[in-house]
Amino acid sequence: MIFPVGDDQVKGGYFPLFSYSFIVLNVLVFIFQVSLPPTEVEGFIMTYGCIPIEITSGQDFFTLFTSMFLHGGWMHLMGNMLFLWVFADNIEATIGSQKFLFFYLLGGLAAHAAHIFFNFGSSIPTVGASGAISAVMGTYLIMFPKSRVKLIFFPLIFLNFRIPAFLFLGFWIVQQFLSGTASLSVETAESAGVAWWAHIGGFIFGVFAGFYYRNKYLKPIETIPEWTSKQYL
Repeated sequence: MIFPVGDDQVKGGYFPLFSYSFIVLNVLVFIFQVSLPPTEVEGFIMTYGCIPIEITSGQDFFTLFTSMFLHGGWMHLMGNMLFLWVFADNIEATIGSQKFLFFYLLGGLAAHAAHIFFNFGSSIPTVGASGAISAVMGTYLIMFPKSRVKLIFFPLIFLNFRIPAFLFLGFWIVQQFLSGTASLSVETAESAGVAWWAHIGGFIFGVFAGFYYRNKYLKPIETIPEWTSKQYL
């Protein structure tokens, strides 16, 4: 499998407070989640996960936010946090922390809206930060399309290379559209376990936000921050 592990980093700008804080918060919530007795985990997910039929019935709107900080397993958490680590900080460094907080949460809501639209009567809880992170990726694509993303082959971590962000993110969103279209069949939608349309909805929101932020913060050209290599841990 191929994973992104770093990118060209914006030098200077705002400290990415919320980008890093969201990673810590997601990890802490998951640690609490797995520390619960097995008999209580399902109830925790059902209470704080976002269930489409409850939202469309006017109930439990708070889960639109709480579900963004829950995850279904270690791999789900680690994958999401890796993408958040790679793509979020450049955006926050450019637009500012308060604006990034608003953008991130709004991106998560847009992702929920897309998922609920295609799963109107579903009683299956949705959990994960991937909808909001998809919005981050959409914005990154527009703001930093030529930034180089460092990729590794897992488990061959010594085999790595860099490609422009527009290639990596373009390939990623095409995968989501293909999988989302396939999920419109009842059999696939019930068995896949991935909220593809949340990814797509968040990404589309991020693209529109990216055009706004690019025009507002990356023009004129002289104001574009310098680039330096990110340190990889």
